[in-house]
Amino acid sequence: MKLAHGKTQDAEIKLRWLIVGELATWIGASFIWPLTSVYLNKQLHISLSMIGVVLFCNCAGNIFGSIIAGRLYDRHNPYPLILWGVGLDATVLFLMAAFHGWPEYWIWLTITGFLGGWNGTLINSIATSLRRYSGRYVFNVLYFSQNLGVVTGTLIVGYLYDYSITLLFIIAALLFVVAFINAIFNYRPIIAFHKRRVAKGQSGAKQKMVPMPKRNFIMTMAFFTTLGVTWLMYMNWESNLSVYMVSLGIPFHLYSLLWTLNAGVIVIAQGILARFPNLFKNLFHQIIFGICMFSLSFITLVFAKDFAHFALSMFILTLGEATAFPAIPTYVNDLSPKTSKGKYQGSTMVASGIGRAFGPLFGGMIIDHAGYIPFFWVAAIVIALMIVLMVPIYTKLVKKLTLYK
Repeated sequence: MKLAHGKTQDAEIKLRWLIVGELATWIGASFIWPLTSVYLNKQLHISLSMIGVVLFCNCAGNIFGSIIAGRLYDRHNPYPLILWGVGLDATVLFLMAAFHGWPEYWIWLTITGFLGGWNGTLINSIATSLRRYSGRYVFNVLYFSQNLGVVTGTLIVGYLYDYSITLLFIIAALLFVVAFINAIFNYRPIIAFHKRRVAKGQSGAKQKMVPMPKRNFIMTMAFFTTLGVTWLMYMNWESNLSVYMVSLGIPFHLYSLLWTLNAGVIVIAQGILARFPNLFKNLFHQIIFGICMFSLSFITLVFAKDFAHFALSMFILTLGEATAFPAIPTYVNDLSPKTSKGKYQGSTMVASGIGRAFGPLFGGMIIDHAGYIPFFWVAAIVIALMIVLMVPIYTKLVKKLTLYK
């Protein structure tokens, strides 16, 4: 049906505008997280243990932001929610540019964690409203965009940090302003989508939430557990592995180079998956492949003593990240009733956030008591156990699952 202004009644947000938003926000965010530990320790002289508390608060904020945003998406108009989230993030970054001493930095980083969870959940939830493309394609493209943003941000941040940390925060804030303007003009179709779901009784604001079928819930919990455990181990690449590599005589700048490799491989892998969406037989096979790669990467770390071997381990790890991480929210979307898609996309972010929050502490405790090699074996075995958990559940339930495409 054509409307007076020429748009169809079923007009939806164009995928390219979601990509623009992802690129701008992830480039901006990638200016902040790589420098936090170095800036706090070297310039503000904050102890490493206190930095761990700061990072925990950032992750905790991310978890709460994800929970709240997911539930609000299901009940209210998402348009003002995403505008408030991106707009406030830009404001906080401008404040960081003006006031980045201690403990202000801690406060701002906690708030940006909350807003990061808020915005990430809303973007994923809004992506579930797109009908022009398959869910697998949409989430693969968004994950590709996130990591293209990480590649760009991490490449630039080293140069900006040496020049001026204030300028770095200002540019990050301006990128969020770009995302805010993009949202104002291009995310408006989500208003019509919200009105349609209210009219159909699919919104939690008008109708009691439809419970997820029991079998779907069991499968979803298996995915969330796997996601949390995988992030629990993965976070040690961002924290404890830098100390391990330096202790082996590998320069710190080569450790940083691993993250450029990580993001670059993700961009390439996601480009391949976007071009060949049926490369795997189904989403579950893609998830299992990715989790196998995560486990294998930690096994290879046992034997890594030089940069080339660490690069190989990172390559294997990145194959796991590029395949499993975008596939899990896609499958969760298929398993979620229309009235609770935001809730379960938020829960996906929460599962990741819990793993990120406790990962460095968990790994540090094992490393302090037993050393790095035992930790690598623990990580490999525990991640492999997630496959042992998921496969029997999937085999038993696959024909009985209810899919909400």
